[in-house]
Amino acid sequence: MGFEATYADFSVDPTRLANSEVRLHGARFAGSHVALSAGGSVTLDFEVEDPEDVPQATLTVTALVSRLGSDLGYAPMDVLVQGEVVAEDLTVPGGGDLPHDNVFAVPGRLLKPGVNRLEIRSSAKSGSMLRLYRITLDPVRERGRSERARAAEAARDSVFTYRTEIRPAHAAFAPWQAAQRLLFHIDRDEHSLPAQLGWRGEGGAEAAISFQSTMSDFHGVYRTADGTAYEYRGRLTDRRPFSDDTVNLSASPLHRFHTEEGWGGDWHTSHELRLLVDDGGEPVERVTWRDQRGNSGTVVLHPDVSEVEVGGVEASDEFEGGGEVADNLLEDERGKWLAFADTAHLDLTLVRPTAVASYSLTSANDCAERDPRDWTLFGSHDGDTWTPLDTRSGEKFTERFQTRAFHLRSTSHAYRYYRLDITRNAGGAEIQLGRVRFAEAPAGQAFTGYYQRWNEGPIGYRGTPVAVPSAALPTARHIASELQAAVAGLSETARTLAALAEHLRKH
Repeated sequence: MGFEATYADFSVDPTRLANSEVRLHGARFAGSHVALSAGGSVTLDFEVEDPEDVPQATLTVTALVSRLGSDLGYAPMDVLVQGEVVAEDLTVPGGGDLPHDNVFAVPGRLLKPGVNRLEIRSSAKSGSMLRLYRITLDPVRERGRSERARAAEAARDSVFTYRTEIRPAHAAFAPWQAAQRLLFHIDRDEHSLPAQLGWRGEGGAEAAISFQSTMSDFHGVYRTADGTAYEYRGRLTDRRPFSDDTVNLSASPLHRFHTEEGWGGDWHTSHELRLLVDDGGEPVERVTWRDQRGNSGTVVLHPDVSEVEVGGVEASDEFEGGGEVADNLLEDERGKWLAFADTAHLDLTLVRPTAVASYSLTSANDCAERDPRDWTLFGSHDGDTWTPLDTRSGEKFTERFQTRAFHLRSTSHAYRYYRLDITRNAGGAEIQLGRVRFAEAPAGQAFTGYYQRWNEGPIGYRGTPVAVPSAALPTARHIASELQAAVAGLSETARTLAALAEHLRKH
């Protein structure tokens, strides 16, 4: 191997280091980089275990030259290893906003066992600042190893907060105005930082932004719910790893999902997805992202509806001779229930009392005139006293085996018995249905979307909420702490009473 992953990442303070120590001379940390004035230098000491295994090393210096007013700027760079020049008066392209990767070959003969020294100097002739963003060094046969290690380490700080500004679209000379802070966290356990992010709030506002590779800044667009468009930019103010306290940083919900990927004709378990986007407005309903490895995804959030188990069903009438009985309503096969009347009712008993949020009815195989048109859904605790929950009139099924969902206008109590009382059909002499289902109020939000790995085709992507223990319920650690405090308090009380008893005996 020769030496371990070696890098210095100046995009954060303190500098993120691996197998290295850094010293600055004539240089200062400037938020997302180290700025070197004329004659300034950055020295990096790194360990090499066995230089015989390294015929050559690949050095990458990510740098940028600052502008001089309207000029491109000028800050030639020297690169030295063990004091020997590897590159001299290298002119890094200037005048832009994006840093450049400058790649050098370091001869293996310059490396020695133990501590080695790499020095980056800004020429004494420099007229502007040389900005260093990061340095990586690898054995030539393992190029990119240190950058992958750096990116994985950087991705651990995955909760970002930005100070933001907006200005009206197509108003280049309009002043920027302060806007709401942006806080976000997206993690699929792939150890990669985001490159682009887009979202839409429940109220209709939406945004799309792109980040500097160092995550120091972003630029993009923002559109309010009424359609007004703005330029949108932000500067990083805080960056931290995800923790249990992350949920307390935002008024918007932190979503955690069990996920599956759809490929090969089936669904396969994937990594947990954590998702939080808070721009000061409504909670998000759609999020799109692309990471720095080129992977991308889109998720659309929606209620996680859970079907309720029905233990049994009885009907006011059914066609037993033809096998078209009420029990067919609970099966997944395409059977049906038929009653020889233009009104009828079904009594359904749930396995447990449940607050039903919605129910669905599926039309049968034929005879559209037998479809229900008017009905009322009732709930009961005992099967005798019924409370009306939902009344419908003039409903239509436009296809055979069509499933229609009906949401209750308010959340009901948890009933065990439900009655569907059909008071009119579509004009036939009989009533029929193919299936009846109930769903309880969602415990959280699920998502549907797609995911696409770099250089591959898109695949299905879906998720259901992770059950998080209620904060109201004390944890075992919390209970243990409380018990220890109680024991300490009782011990102190016992000592006080013993001292009082001794005092009384003496007096």
